[in-house]
Amino acid sequence: MLPKSRATRGLRPLAALLLAAAATLAPATVAQADSAPSSGWNDYACKPSAAHPRPVVLVHGTFGNSVDNWLALAPYLVKRGYCVFSLDYGRLPGAPLFHGLGPIDKSAEQLRAYVDKVLAATGTREADLVGHSQGGMMPRHYLKFLGGADKVNALVGIAPDNHGTTLLGLTKLLPYFPGAEDVIDEHTPGLADQVAGSEFLTRLNAGGDTVPGVKYTVIATKYDQVVTPYRAQFLDGPDVNNVLIQDKCAADFSEHVAIGLADRIAYHEVTNALDPAHATPTTCASGGS
Repeated sequence: MLPKSRATRGLRPLAALLLAAAATLAPATVAQADSAPSSGWNDYACKPSAAHPRPVVLVHGTFGNSVDNWLALAPYLVKRGYCVFSLDYGRLPGAPLFHGLGPIDKSAEQLRAYVDKVLAATGTREADLVGHSQGGMMPRHYLKFLGGADKVNALVGIAPDNHGTTLLGLTKLLPYFPGAEDVIDEHTPGLADQVAGSEFLTRLNAGGDTVPGVKYTVIATKYDQVVTPYRAQFLDGPDVNNVLIQDKCAADFSEHVAIGLADRIAYHEVTNALDPAHATPTTCASGGS
C-alpha cells in the first residue's frame, strides 16, 4: 500500500485527468459571449414582466461557456417571456477556449459579481439560477458562503455534481496513481474540486445541502455517465424537488451532455421550477412544446 502522503498526492491529479477525459464526451465550445450571437438573451435592456418577475441567470458547466452551453435553452426561455442572462466563469491563464476550470470557490465569486450586475440592470431584488453540471453545483457555494441566498429565489440544477462524481467507480483507483499534483492544481483545480470526497465538496455539504429561503430543483438522468452515481446529484433538505427525467418520460435517453444542451423534456421541468404556480405535467409530449 502506498504511504498516505503519496496517495493523497495522487488523488487530485488523476481525478482531474479522468474528469478531463469524461469532458471529451461534450462538444468543444469555443465561442465567447462578446463575439457570438445570443438570440435575444444577455439583453441588459430587458425588464422582467409581472408574469416572470425575476431574471434568469444561466451558469454553464465545465469546459463550457456562456453561449454554446445555452444555444437551445436560452432561446427557449426567451420565447416564453423571461429575461435571460449568462456568464463566463472559471477561465484560467493559458486556457482561452474553455471555462469552468478554475477553483470553484473563486468561480462562485465571479457568479456573485455577475448576479449583482444583472439585478442592477433589471431593477430586481432576486434572480433565478439555472445551471448545467458544475454550473448547477457551483452556485451553492455562492448561496451558502457569499450571501447569495438573499439575492436568489431558486436554483435549478441540470445534471449537477452536488456530491461529486466517482466516474463510474474509477475514482476508487485514484490512491494508486500518485502524480503531478502541483501541475494539475495549477492548471485545472476546478476539476479536482468535483471529485467525490474533495475538500471543496466536503465543506460545501457540511451541515446540510441547502440554505433557507432558496427553492432547489435537481433534474437528473439515469444515463448520466459523467456524474456518477446519478443519485449523488440529488439534494436533501426543505424546498427541494429532485426529478429523475425518466420518471417523466421513460423514452428519454439523454445522458449528461444532452440533458443540458438539447433536452426539451428537461427544459419543460426547468420552466415548471421557475414558475411553479403555472406548472404543467411533464411527459414525453413535452419535448414538442
